[in-house]
Amino acid sequence: MTLLANHPERNVIRLELKHNEVLKDLSDADRDELEAHMTVFDGGKGEFLLYQGVHEMEQYFIIDGILKRVVANKEGKEMILRFAGTNDIETSYAAWRLGTPTPYGIVCVTKARVARMPLKEWVAFLDARPQAKAAFEYYVMRLMSEIMAHTITLHLLDAPGRVHRFLRKHAELAERIPRKELASYLNLSAETLSRLKQRGKI
Repeated sequence: MTLLANHPERNVIRLELKHNEVLKDLSDADRDELEAHMTVFDGGKGEFLLYQGVHEMEQYFIIDGILKRVVANKEGKEMILRFAGTNDIETSYAAWRLGTPTPYGIVCVTKARVARMPLKEWVAFLDARPQAKAAFEYYVMRLMSEIMAHTITLHLLDAPGRVHRFLRKHAELAERIPRKELASYLNLSAETLSRLKQRGKI
């Protein structure tokens, strides 16, 4: 990891961060303040940014690539809760506010570049800016609502319905997520997903 201020591609990264869903409405001065706390992480496929069950948390701003939020049981069986791509975020803000350990892990689905900072410093930044805090908390609640809707969908819709819903909601990610990962998210086998595609069901 490299401090953003010292990164050889810092000017390009700064420009990309201006398009982030959570940072785009901040002033240049606010973004400059945040940059002092940011490091740049280049992760490979399968690499963890955050492990489930820890108390040390960070805020992530995705510059490139795709991350997934996963929860695992004691036997190691995983469920993917969401995918997040370029200009999106990942966070464990709710756990931080509740004082609980992280309820999920965050993993690179593809090669990914992420700006990251300690959640403690991100929270302090937000607490000093009520408008930005309200906007961020609304975004987090929206993400949680989407995860709940997806979980319900797994029980209520058949296989083609689950796939169609994903394509409608996340068309920009559909061709970028490895088929095995997408099938797992939709609670399908990779073979079923391929069969649906071949039959023109998706």
